[in-house]
Order: sequence, then structure tokens, then C-alpha cells
Amino acid sequence: MDFLRHALPVASWIDTFTEWLTTTFAGLFSFLQTVGEAMMNGMTGMLMLVPPLLFIPLLALFMFIISKKKIGLTVFTLLGLLFVYNQGLWTNLMNTVTLVIVASLVSIIIGIPLGILMAKSSIANKIITPILDFMQTMPSFVYLIPAVAFFGIGMVPGVFASVIFALPPTVRFTNLGIKQVPEDLSEAAEAFGSTGWQKLFKLELPLAKQTIFAGINQTTMLALSMVVTASMIGAPGLGEGVLAALQRAEIGSGFVSGISLVILAIIIDRVTQNLNQPVVSRTEKEKTARKRRNIIGSVVAAVVLIGGAVYYTASQDKSRQVTLSSLQWDSEIASGNVVKEVLEDLGYDVKISYLDVAVMFSAVANGEADGSVAPWLPITQGAIFEQYKDSVVDLGPNLTGAQNGIAVPTYMDVDSIAELSDEAGQVITGIEPGAGITGLTEEAFEVYENLAGWTQKTSSTGAMTVELGQAIAKEEEIVFTGWTPHWMFERYDLKMLEDPENVMGAGETIVSLARIGLEEDMPEVYKVLDNFNWELEDMQSVMLEMSEGVAPEVAARNWIDANPDKVESWLE
Repeated sequence: MDFLRHALPVASWIDTFTEWLTTTFAGLFSFLQTVGEAMMNGMTGMLMLVPPLLFIPLLALFMFIISKKKIGLTVFTLLGLLFVYNQGLWTNLMNTVTLVIVASLVSIIIGIPLGILMAKSSIANKIITPILDFMQTMPSFVYLIPAVAFFGIGMVPGVFASVIFALPPTVRFTNLGIKQVPEDLSEAAEAFGSTGWQKLFKLELPLAKQTIFAGINQTTMLALSMVVTASMIGAPGLGEGVLAALQRAEIGSGFVSGISLVILAIIIDRVTQNLNQPVVSRTEKEKTARKRRNIIGSVVAAVVLIGGAVYYTASQDKSRQVTLSSLQWDSEIASGNVVKEVLEDLGYDVKISYLDVAVMFSAVANGEADGSVAPWLPITQGAIFEQYKDSVVDLGPNLTGAQNGIAVPTYMDVDSIAELSDEAGQVITGIEPGAGITGLTEEAFEVYENLAGWTQKTSSTGAMTVELGQAIAKEEEIVFTGWTPHWMFERYDLKMLEDPENVMGAGETIVSLARIGLEEDMPEVYKVLDNFNWELEDMQSVMLEMSEGVAPEVAARNWIDANPDKVESWLE
């Protein structure tokens, strides 16, 4: 029984297999990424060509027609979309619509044939059923890992993860619908000499249509539910707003993005439900005309999609497009937007992709991002940087003097980690479980004997700052993981506790990275990233404005306007 005491190296097996897939099929994944990104960007571009104030009434009219003149649904569509437009989320909405439509279509194209196969073959049913169980019960975040490994960042990996998560209902409901076809009708069809294909298309699929559409409806809703998760790997859309609000504890903006998702979900749900209504054709001529309309509609949609992709690809000046990878941290939102505004003043089209820490590094290493001004070294993200340091260009620090530590409000009578005893119920309020400072705090529990019995309550950066604000308002004790630069040190009277054992590290620098080849491809962009540097006070002033509700790009522009000499030095 000794073998039970040793864990099987399942994780290393999966890593090896994933690496093999990534290497072996790199060309295929790159092709799919390029084509998929072009098609989806083209689709979004085509949707954006229609002015919102024309698009909204046209969609409301469409809902009025397919709902058989229901006023309530029409008014909801009109007012709901006007609300999204009013909140400045129209572009995000169109990106989300594109992601959901493409993920749903791919799921339908794969799912219906698989469902038919399951209904026709007991062996296929036994094999596919546990796979579907696996797909439905695996946490959706897990799908992001292979998605990034295969396709990098952006909408394509978002669709990949969404398809895996959303596919099972279409497969299961197709299988169920065909199996529910009455046996006597199947026998009658066979008695009249129907072939297997004739029975499938003339009898089984028509009778199973409503059940299949119920599965398609669920698939579409599941694809929509993946929007927030997909935003963690750079998929644009309404999910970005929800994720940003979660990270920064902005209840209002999170609610607005969430409501926008609800509006879209209801509209999509009602569309799929109304398309599932039985259509009665009185004559053979009407049936033929309806089939012709469906074929023409499908051809037109395909032409528009392909044409949009071609148009988008042809119209893009990629020599002026810059992508920066960053984090949903206030400090990195501030620095990223300052660099973005400076580059846009030089005529570049700049996009900031807010990603998970590891994905941020891999995006630069893979060339999907041109650079980043967000990495914290050598402690917070040092271990991840070691994995990618040979695949990126390290441009050196853009900010020095950053510091991790354990902090308290100044009204608390404690000045060192070694002096902590029973303050705040022996709880340190932390941030995300995977953050570097979280791991350092766990190490402090082992090093400092006085911290025996202490625990760390992890949550998110935004949740921590909310709890800090509430504690200070009541002058309650709170011990929390803190770091500079951060706006909380500008807004509140706080102090970093002394760390005599130097567990939290002597100091951090925030560095700039560039992809290999950027200096040759975009020397001007490379120069700005290489020269970019500022002080703690500069970053914290931008962060403070952001914390007061000023949009990041506006706060960045205000700082640029107030510091022209410093900005000019980056351009020399």
C-alpha cells in the first residue's frame, strides 16, 4: 500500500501533454487565432458601422415582429439598449454580442451532430456522456489555462473556453429530442422505405426541434455567463467592466456592467425562445418560399461575416497598433493609461489588455503584447518573471521605492510586526490568494513567533480597501497587507510596520518589458517604454484621482498636462 502514500504526477503529465499539443500544433493554433480574431473583429466592426441610435430601434422592431407584436418586450429592448448606450458601454456590448454569437454557433455546429451520434449509437453515448459530465462540472476558470496556452490572449481563447463550457446542453438536448420521437412513427417511416438519412431529416429532427432549441437556448446563456471569466484572458466586452469593478470594489460601475449583461441575456433568451415557435405553412409553395428565405438569410449572414473580416483586416494599419499587457491593479491601471495617452499623442492606436499575472508575462513573451509597464520585481512577481526572462526584453525600472508590507492605521499603538499580539482579532486582512504579498504574509507567520495563532483573510484588493475604509471610519483596529504606491496611503493616515526579519522584502521596483523585436518594428514605441519612469508621488496622484471616480484615461491626461517636461524626457 506504499504506492498510495505517493501522489501520482498527474499535474506534470498534463503539463507535458499540453506542451506537446502546443508545440506540435503551433501552426494550426496560430492559423485559427489569426483567422478567428480577424473574423470576430470584422463582425464587431460591422456591428459598429451601424450607428447605435439606428441599431437600437431596428432591433426593437425586430423583437416586435418575432414576438408577434408584444409591446412589453419591444419597449424593454428599446429602453434597455438605450441605457447601455447612455452608460458608454456600447462598444463593450458589441464585443460581447460577437463573443456569444460565435461561441454559440461553434457549439451548435459541434453539438447537434454529437447529439445525433449519441442518439444513434449506444457506444458513442457511453463514451460521450462522461466527457460531457466532465465539461459541465469542471470549474470554468480551468478552461482558461489551455485556452491561453493554445491561442494566447484575446477573443479567440475566450471563445474556445466558452465553447467547452457551453457545449454540453446542445449535445444532451439533441440526444434527448431524438430519443423522444415516438417509436411507432419511426417504425412507420421504416415501413414506408425511408432511409436512415430521410428518417433523420424528415422525421426525427423536425419532431425534436423544440427540444434542440431548448438546448441551444441554454448553450447561449452559458456562453454569455463566460463573458466575465473570459475577460481574465483579454477577451473584450462587458466582462471587463465587471472584473475591474470586482478588483477595485466599485459597486456602482459593477452594477451598471452587470445590468447591461442582464439586459443582453434577456434579449438573447427571448430571441431564441421566439425562434423556437412552430411555423405553420399552409401550402407547399409557402414551404418552398420559407426554405428559400432561410437559405438566402444564411448566405447573406455568411457573406457579411466573411466580408466584414476581410474589410477589417484590410483596413487595419497594424504598423500603428500597440498592445500593452497589464493588471487590474490601480497602480498598473494608472501607469498603463499614462503610457497609452503618450503613445496615442504620437499617433498610435493603443489597447491595454488587463490580464492575470502569468498571462501578462506570457503575452509579451509570445509577442501578442508589445510591452508592459506593470511587473513588480524581484519579489511579488519574481518567480513568474524567471520563467519568461529569456523571452522578453527587460527595459529596467520605471518606478523605484515600491514596498510590500503589513500596515495599520496610525491611530493603532503598534510600530513593528514583532510587536503584534492580539490586535484586530489576530487576523490580517489580505488580498488575492495568488498575490506575492499574500505568500510573504504566510511566511511571516512562520518567522515571527508572536504571530502564532494569527490567520490571513484573503479576498480581493477592492474588498480589502473597502474593509479598511470601514474600519477607519469607526476607528476600529485593522491589520492588513499594504504596499506602496497605492492611493490608500494618500487618502488615509497609515503606517507600514517595521519588518526586523525582512520577511516582506527590502523594496520593489516596477519594471518595463518589451517583446523581442519591438525595437526594430516600432523604435518610437520602444523608446517611450525604455524611457518611461516616474516617482511614487506621481503614480499615487493619478491613483487618488481614479479612486475619486475620475476615469483612468482622464486622470492620466490630467497628470500628463501637469508634467509636460517629464513626459518630454520620455520622447527624447
